Amino acid sequence: MMTRREALKTTALAAACATVLPSATAQPAAPVTMPAPAAGGPFTLPPLSYLYDALEPHIDAQTMRIHHDKHHQAYVTNLNAAVAGNADLEKKSVEDLLKDLTALPEAVRAKIQNNGGGHYNHSLFWQMMAKGAGGEPKGELAAAIDKKFKDFAGFKTELTTAATGRFGSGWAWLVLGPDKQLAIESTANQDSPISAGKNVLLGIDVWEHAYYLKYQNLRADYIKAWFNVVNWDFVADRYGKLMA
Repeated sequence: MMTRREALKTTALAAACATVLPSATAQPAAPVTMPAPAAGGPFTLPPLSYLYDALEPHIDAQTMRIHHDKHHQAYVTNLNAAVAGNADLEKKSVEDLLKDLTALPEAVRAKIQNNGGGHYNHSLFWQMMAKGAGGEPKGELAAAIDKKFKDFAGFKTELTTAATGRFGSGWAWLVLGPDKQLAIESTANQDSPISAGKNVLLGIDVWEHAYYLKYQNLRADYIKAWFNVVNWDFVADRYGKLMA
């Protein structure tokens, strides 16, 4: 015979186990799944490799957030819309689309030039900047800049002139031409040197959305500050690969 005390202990033990072990008849819990990303097209917004505030005080966090998350995302969204339904265009990289604009269907050529250029230019632009960067290039790139522009100061002056002199929206670039020679040029809107057969090494975005929250109409101040965040390691690596 089980005493009353033993019966109570047995009942308490069974209740404790029931709170830990699942019932043999209980259904297994449904697996937790993340929602699938929306099907937007072949092109996606590349993530930043640093925090929004990493480039402060030279470029503020709010500008970076809006510039990357809103403006660049709009170029990606519009580019996907431009190529949608055309299998030949959907399978091409943005570089291939931009390298031969005349080969694009006329109905979407301008949309791809503008939005593909915006996507391509900005994808490089984020990598051309880094926290704690700035200074001057080294190695083969530094030697090539000195040869072309006499010295780094001469290069800065010429790039600054191209950037400040761009009327309206656009970019100023350090490019490597088909002849493997360095050059500085400026393009309007989101036009990219790649469409003219040149390789981008470094570029500064002088659209107002790149600087207006912090610098308002003082574009020259933004350009001066921007040199403090130039990722010369990235630029030098690009130069070395293109020269190989």
